[in-house]
Amino acid sequence: MKSAIAKERRVDLVQLTEHLRQMQGDARRLVAIAGAPGSGKSTFTERLCASLNRVTPGIACILAMDGFHFDDRVLEARGHRSRKGAPHTFDIGGLAAMIDRLRADDGMDIAVPVFDRSIEIARAGAAIVPASTRLILVEGNYLLLDDPAWASFRPRFEVSVMLDVPRDTLTKRLIARWREHGFDDAAVRSKLDYNDLINIEIVLSHSATPDFRVDNV
Repeated sequence: MKSAIAKERRVDLVQLTEHLRQMQGDARRLVAIAGAPGSGKSTFTERLCASLNRVTPGIACILAMDGFHFDDRVLEARGHRSRKGAPHTFDIGGLAAMIDRLRADDGMDIAVPVFDRSIEIARAGAAIVPASTRLILVEGNYLLLDDPAWASFRPRFEVSVMLDVPRDTLTKRLIARWREHGFDDAAVRSKLDYNDLINIEIVLSHSATPDFRVDNV
């Protein structure tokens, strides 16, 4: 059952940690942490997970949506390689099946995929969610997307969080990311104009109202 909390409540990391800590119980609960590309989802979720585990060791684990990227070979075959990271470039069914398996809480450890940014490829079975984990922090751009292909995810989460970051900050972070990967100015501009900025607009304009918002600047 979803928490009885006010919509659009704005919190910080400490407040969110305390809310999730208080809702702990015997049942496993899943938390969606969404945000546009460049909003710092991975870093924020890792900090949140560490904060929860400091209080109750082993209580929380992370499932990243990026682990369900289609492989580049699939994207190339479909003509979608240049749009890698867009909503249609993920294995939505596979992600849904994994979330349902985690929600089933059947007493088994579960292997989950992890996206390796150094090679831009998802590694199958790269992390283990122990059976004892009670809070699963699911992070990804499109978890709250108000789109038929993604809308079924929202009821699967007990709590939803959206990270808020100004558009110009998102752009600066993405420019820095691509430069770190060795792309020149022309390639960075192409990635922004033909993929990243489109995906940012999709998240900011077409995501459902979350339970909590966090300013992650």
